[in-house]
Amino acid sequence: MAFYYNEASHTFSEYLLVPGYSSSDCVPNKVCLKTPLVKYKKGEEPAISLNIPMVSAIMQSVSGEKMGIALAKEGGVAFIYGSQSIESQSAMVSRVKNYKAGFVGSDSNLTPNQTLNDVLELLEKTGHSTMPVTHDGSANGKLLGMVTSRDYRVSRIDSTTKVSEFMTPFEKLVTANVSSTLSDCNDIIWEHKLNTLPIIDDNNNLVYLVFRKDYDSHKENPNELLDSDKRYVVGAGINTRDYAERVPALVEAGADVLCIDSSEGFSDWQKITIGWIREHYGDTVKVGAGNVVDKEGFDFLAEAGADFIKVGIGGGSICITRETKGIGRGQATAVIEVAKARDEYFEKTGVYIPICSDGGIVYDYHITLALAMGSDFVMLGRYFSRFEESPTNKLMINGNFVKEYWGEGSNRARNWQRYDLGGAGKLSFEEGVDSYVPYAGPLKDNVLTTLAKVKSTMCNCGALTILELQENAKLTLVSATSIVEGGAHDVIVKDKGNDNFK
Repeated sequence: MAFYYNEASHTFSEYLLVPGYSSSDCVPNKVCLKTPLVKYKKGEEPAISLNIPMVSAIMQSVSGEKMGIALAKEGGVAFIYGSQSIESQSAMVSRVKNYKAGFVGSDSNLTPNQTLNDVLELLEKTGHSTMPVTHDGSANGKLLGMVTSRDYRVSRIDSTTKVSEFMTPFEKLVTANVSSTLSDCNDIIWEHKLNTLPIIDDNNNLVYLVFRKDYDSHKENPNELLDSDKRYVVGAGINTRDYAERVPALVEAGADVLCIDSSEGFSDWQKITIGWIREHYGDTVKVGAGNVVDKEGFDFLAEAGADFIKVGIGGGSICITRETKGIGRGQATAVIEVAKARDEYFEKTGVYIPICSDGGIVYDYHITLALAMGSDFVMLGRYFSRFEESPTNKLMINGNFVKEYWGEGSNRARNWQRYDLGGAGKLSFEEGVDSYVPYAGPLKDNVLTTLAKVKSTMCNCGALTILELQENAKLTLVSATSIVEGGAHDVIVKDKGNDNFK
């Protein structure tokens, strides 16, 4: 006989947080949103933590390289979508890793015998106007000089003029030795009013470049998430078919964390994939798994070796899995049960495996509810798809700007690997739709607003950390009438566009 749950499963909109005591110290600017991304043992620190509890979904219409850079600047992680060729996904990861670092390897190099034509071609190819001149044109050759946009004017110099004639020669450059710390380099940059500082070894070979803009960027983005080499942290999606080829390429490209992209994670395919990674990389490669909606699913993936576990089936705004297949669970109920299983596993083994609420987030306050219910961070698709940095087109529809947004199970994406049950390599039917979402502008502005709401609500609950929120939160189910009461009602709401009192 089939098993029947006694209670209905619930969504985030069916819950409210009940305020707790807030001391005078409980103010938003004291709230810390740091949270573990991957598993760790009791008494130890996780290998990777997030500075904000937000990651972007593994979707074609959400997580490209621009999203990877923008989200890392704010303290989160983007998971570059895997429904593309291994080469193109690896290239995206590599570009995020190389976008900003304390010490940057040069990818725009010249020999002294090249010409202004070569400079302009290289500028068009890489977009980088700072070009070291080395004896052999390599990134680590003997440094002979530098070319920047200040060294030439196209209208004043013949295009066949050799680089050696207009470059800034080595004897006029300010350089630093490879033994210098990043702090030392930044001091030199400021002291000499430089934009770029070449780092050389004892034989005058170029090793790195340090840029003034990277220092400025760090000051503008105090929460930015960096690895030990001061590069942005970025994730990448994998599937359960070509992992033996995709994983090595992504690791080589610099991916900090991987995640199996699947609509349902309680399967042998995920266990096999994680097992292959552990066999070939041990614990050095971090990989998340999912999605699951109950204790059994969590325990299965925990024992399989997952570094974090995603929760949620059928709750995404473009997901029609529940309509087409009749499987899933209300997101709030799923998070609550899996969080309890996570805590029991931690108590039993001393290993804490973070969980990620994936799907079901409609309003900003749903993020706070997910955290209070036990989620360590949330994965968002529709939320991030609205921003300038998502990889889709911005269109004008009926007088309003929108961005395209489609599900990985739609005919447009045709990401059959995500729904793979070991059958033929094709998408038999759709589990996602193709849609538009209102354009919302740059990521930074929106994320700051969302996090301001999260921090304010946490203070209302007397919590300054996510752990305190999980330990102290009081939640109540609400009736359908209460939900109506919670919004504006019984008034005529002014059209903000015609409000003369703004």
